[in-house]
Amino acid sequence: MKIHTISTAYAVYKRIEELPLEVQKLMNAAIKIKDNAYAPYSNFKVGAALLMADGSISVGNNQENAAYPSGLCAERVAIFHASAKDPKMEILTIAIVASCESNTVSRPVGPCGACRQVLTEYEVKQQKEIEIYFMGEIGDIIRTNSVADLLPFGFDKSYL
Repeated sequence: MKIHTISTAYAVYKRIEELPLEVQKLMNAAIKIKDNAYAPYSNFKVGAALLMADGSISVGNNQENAAYPSGLCAERVAIFHASAKDPKMEILTIAIVASCESNTVSRPVGPCGACRQVLTEYEVKQQKEIEIYFMGEIGDIIRTNSVADLLPFGFDKSYL
């Protein structure tokens, strides 16, 4: 038996103003679209904004449903919307923001497992890393260079 270690490098920013200007714009788009989320059950609102290779921004927010599994996360809404518009367009960066009506979200909120899997699919498809920034309402902002940083040993088409 041999023990291996996986580690992930990530950056932490204290304020949006520390981010590159292009990412500030993306994060602000995620904040804005978050407020339109349909979250009557959890009151937990998430916004996502994708920076595409052509400079356009695709946004999405979480959409809940009384039959909980029927809802969809903000990240998947944004990425599916972008792919529906142009399935060949490359995704450069994603910004994710979350808030809750019952308490202040003061820690960065990363994508859920299902969203990590979907993001992996697109990262593998385009054969280029997708940079990810995520935050709560206040506090630190985390940046990873790739979806693979968030989902080591991810499942992709190479297994099929």
